[in-house]
Parts: sequence; C-alpha cells; structure tokens
Amino acid sequence: MSGSLPPIDVRPASVGDVSLILRFIKELAAYERAEQQVVATEASLRASLFGEGARAHALICRVAGADAGFAVYFFNYSTWQGRQGLYLEDLYVSPAYRNAGAGKKMLQHLARMAVTKGCGRFEWSVLDWNEPAVAFYESIGAVAMTEWVRYRLEGEGLAQLAKDSGAGSTA
Repeated sequence: MSGSLPPIDVRPASVGDVSLILRFIKELAAYERAEQQVVATEASLRASLFGEGARAHALICRVAGADAGFAVYFFNYSTWQGRQGLYLEDLYVSPAYRNAGAGKKMLQHLARMAVTKGCGRFEWSVLDWNEPAVAFYESIGAVAMTEWVRYRLEGEGLAQLAKDSGAGSTA
C-alpha cells in the first residue's frame, strides 16, 4: 500500500464474523509456522468468543472497506497493582494491508479500552524471531519484559497435572 493511508475501521467482532476470525487465525498460524497447531473451529470460536460467559473478545479491522485483520484479547489481573489488565492474545494483519496503519489502529483501540476500564497494564507476547513485529512494538513505545520466562502446560501434561493426587509435591 503506498501513497496516503486508506480509511481504517476497527470494530468489535460479532458472531457473524466467526468464519472470518477462523480464516485470520489460520493465516496467522501459517505465518508463525504452526498451522498444525490450529484446532479451533467455527463452533469453538462461537462458544468461546460469543457464548454465555465468554471471557475473550475480538476486534475486526477493515482497510478501505476490506477485511484486513483481527485482534483477540481478554482481561487479566495484576495482584501487585490490585486491578485488571488487558492482554492481547493475537494481533494479525493480512500481508496486503501491512504498513497501512491497521495494526497500530487496533492497538490504539485496545489502549483506549484499557485506559477507559482502568487497566494497569496492556500486555502481549511476540515470537522472538518476528523482527518486524518486535520493531513495530518498540516503535510505539512497548518494552520487552526480558526477565520473565513464559511457561505453558497443555495436552497430556495439563491432563496429568489435573489428575495428579499431589503426592510428593514440593510447592
């Protein structure tokens, strides 16, 4: 995209956007070299983003009237601050719309939401090899939290811990 920036609109996603969200998730997974890890379906997204008690939310970004990207976020909590924070799970802009300002527009939308809701933090993670994303985040003033190491428990490990009787626990 060159010349003047096209109009960019960011709006909350609706249940009618489920197939679009899934398409963006698959595009993001391909970019992150993790296509085989996508198990989300339209049904699971409908339930988790729009069903009763849904805790995650999504935004849709359009550039010049075309679907360009999405963001998924949820509210977490900081015990040190004694208030909630906003966590950005995924931010994705299709290649044809990169450098048009879509990513920044979605981050601004979420930052305004975090401020309005009294959040103490707005956080997200980025793959260390994703240099364009790292450069973009640093250009808007975000700071890498290099002293923190992220851990994950999923699949069989999660199931095993859930059924473990706790015998021999050191924690």
